[in-house]
Amino acid sequence: MTIATAGPARLGWLDALRGLAALVVVFDHSAYTFLADFRRELMPQFNTSRYGIMVFFLVSGYIVPASLERRGCVRTFWIGRVFRVYPLWAAVVTVYLAVVLLGLAEGRDLGGQSAAAVAVAHVTLLQELLGTPGLLLVLWTLSYEMCFYLLVVALFTVRRHRGSASAAVVLAVLAAVSVAVGVVPPASALSGRAGTGPLIACASVAVVVAIGCASSGSPVLRAFGGVLGAVPALVLVPFNGTIPLWEGLVILAVMFLGSAVHRAEHGQTTWRRAAGAALVVVACAVASAYRYGDGDHFTRRGWLTAFLLAVLTFGAGLAARRRRIPRVLTGLGTISYSVYLVHPVLLAVIDGTVGRRRQDQLALLVAFFAVLLPLCVLTHRYVEAPGQNWGRRLAHRLRDRDAPKTSFPLA
Repeated sequence: MTIATAGPARLGWLDALRGLAALVVVFDHSAYTFLADFRRELMPQFNTSRYGIMVFFLVSGYIVPASLERRGCVRTFWIGRVFRVYPLWAAVVTVYLAVVLLGLAEGRDLGGQSAAAVAVAHVTLLQELLGTPGLLLVLWTLSYEMCFYLLVVALFTVRRHRGSASAAVVLAVLAAVSVAVGVVPPASALSGRAGTGPLIACASVAVVVAIGCASSGSPVLRAFGGVLGAVPALVLVPFNGTIPLWEGLVILAVMFLGSAVHRAEHGQTTWRRAAGAALVVVACAVASAYRYGDGDHFTRRGWLTAFLLAVLTFGAGLAARRRRIPRVLTGLGTISYSVYLVHPVLLAVIDGTVGRRRQDQLALLVAFFAVLLPLCVLTHRYVEAPGQNWGRRLAHRLRDRDAPKTSFPLA
């Protein structure tokens, strides 16, 4: 799930894509409750969840590195991310835990892990990659977002941030090679070997130290922190995720592809180079999924259809970027993060009280959306927006005080 913002002047086409992707993901998850039979028939042909998520990742790749480079300061970038992500995240997780304690929803099995370890893993946003069950299923995408942030900061601190196309190609090729040579580690492989607790402790300390050093005023510490932050991202994504190694690498490649498109549009690279990267990423993703084959919860046709349509959707949005976008679509994009995080809590309460439908009920699905969207308008207005404003004020205060110490020219 992308949690990017489009800058001071919002980009309507990005908001429209976010809004569309959020609705598709919510449809996929709510179909478990209201349209189970229809979803069972649809998924082998079109994986709706993967479609929405890939659109989100492309949008995130397009705008997040640009946000960092516009600021020219790692510290204010991380402040922006923290105040963008955590206020709503904390509110939603708190409400979810409350409804579980009240018996209105069923809590997730933590697999015997300690509450402290689970809490630390979630606070880092890396729980999906640390062998810890997510309290909410949708939180898994935030782990990949966090890894992307760490990699973007790493490239920025060593002044290799304009190599987005190359990064996308390398990651995509590695994904295809891993499938070709049969490198298929089990889910959470590192946690199984090192233990979940030690892995959480090591990764958490590394991330905290990396962010602190990368945000410092010393060029040496900044570079050290950036490189250190890249290590857990490059290790955890391929070797400790719950999705296949190749798909984790494809996700990162897709985000860097979004960044390459942004650079081409703003003259930092050529359209030819960005198009070449896109062809390689798409070809490697298709080859990887095809060779991986069908599994218990994976059909290559469903994944490939979703992936290719996501790329085409992003391309269509890019082509329409100078057109006037209907306000309803930009409005949906504005509340897309709320839609993404709030809907699983609402579904959990419905499943825990009323129960899932034995027969498809389209009317109930429509009613669910009619409740969800106004609720998300409220969470955006009273949780998300204030959090972003606090972050902007703090970032401006720090930037005015010591920006020359923590930023550098983007040569």
